[in-house]
Amino acid sequence: MKILLTIHEKLDPNAGAAGCTIKLGDEYQKQGHEVDFFSFDDLPNYLPDLVKEVLFPEYVAARIFKLNKTKGIDVVDGSTGDTWFWAKNFPKSKHKSPLLVVRSHGLEHLWHLQHLEDVDLNKLKLSWKYFLYRGSFRLWEEKNSLRYADLIYLLNTREAKYSIEKLGIKTEKIKVVANGIPNSFLNLLFRATPRSKDSIIRIAQVGTYIPRKGIQYGTPALNKILARYPNVEITFLGTQCRECSSVEQVYADFDHSVRDRVTVIPRYNHQSLPELLQGHHIKLFPTLSEGFALSLIEAMACGLAPITTSHPAALETVKDGYDAIVVPLRNIQAIEQALTLLIENRKYLETIRYNARTTAQNYSWNSIARESLFMYEKNLELKKSGLANV
Repeated sequence: MKILLTIHEKLDPNAGAAGCTIKLGDEYQKQGHEVDFFSFDDLPNYLPDLVKEVLFPEYVAARIFKLNKTKGIDVVDGSTGDTWFWAKNFPKSKHKSPLLVVRSHGLEHLWHLQHLEDVDLNKLKLSWKYFLYRGSFRLWEEKNSLRYADLIYLLNTREAKYSIEKLGIKTEKIKVVANGIPNSFLNLLFRATPRSKDSIIRIAQVGTYIPRKGIQYGTPALNKILARYPNVEITFLGTQCRECSSVEQVYADFDHSVRDRVTVIPRYNHQSLPELLQGHHIKLFPTLSEGFALSLIEAMACGLAPITTSHPAALETVKDGYDAIVVPLRNIQAIEQALTLLIENRKYLETIRYNARTTAQNYSWNSIARESLFMYEKNLELKKSGLANV
């Protein structure tokens, strides 16, 4: 098959959604398919990122038109919001146009609802600029890309339920699929948990330092833990993004007395994550909304015991008390209590770590790519026969 993968970001292998797109495309190529990528990297450099995002669906339509004309294309697999312009504005034959697939990397409608809830709780202030695009037209773009799609890949059942009940998407179009982790993250050596009460315990928080990741709840809990336990250290990895606070701001959120035990690594090479997480024992994940908890699975594969909020992506991945501790959303005290439990009960910490590592072995890009390709082929046949739900 000839496949076009699109993503409204720079094609950075160290980023979450973009990295997943690259890995999926690589697996397709390994399995004998021809893959093209289209991203912000293909747009004029002089355009600001926000302008690139606004214009991206038009650029995607132009790329589809060109590829369809020059060599033909079987499947367009685009991130949500990428393909609506092509589907709506280009006259096409049902039998000759490519299969339009929409792939969620986190449904923005659900992120939007979490933002509004934090505003109501006085935990977040949204600029009026947010409602000019991100909180309005961007949501319309997502909804319409889903409506025009032949096949939709969503990351959890909450996304599927919301799409069906609130956006009017046909149930039969939707498939819930996971993301994967690289083979280099699988079957890593498991290192025992230090049993001495005085030995160092290291906590890792992987991801951008933004309100959607729950920093306004996780950081206060970490401050209390660091103040109480002088043998505890915290590492923030991958904090940097367009909308993120500076490294200095991350440090500023911690009391002066504990900052020497806080490390911030704003960017890192994704393949080096297992090495960076060596010597860490707990993964804190206080997020408010996720499509798929990729950094959670990756940290579990590296032998970290996760403390995660009860967002749908986590609840479909881990089991509370077995391979994770699951705490309520927006609950500083619950995060602090979970950290205290694992720090003080080293045997329980080791059990959670071992079970988490075992769970993570079930995820691989190879199997996920095979499942996606099977659905492509099935829906292409339906499209050719005129039976597809379009």
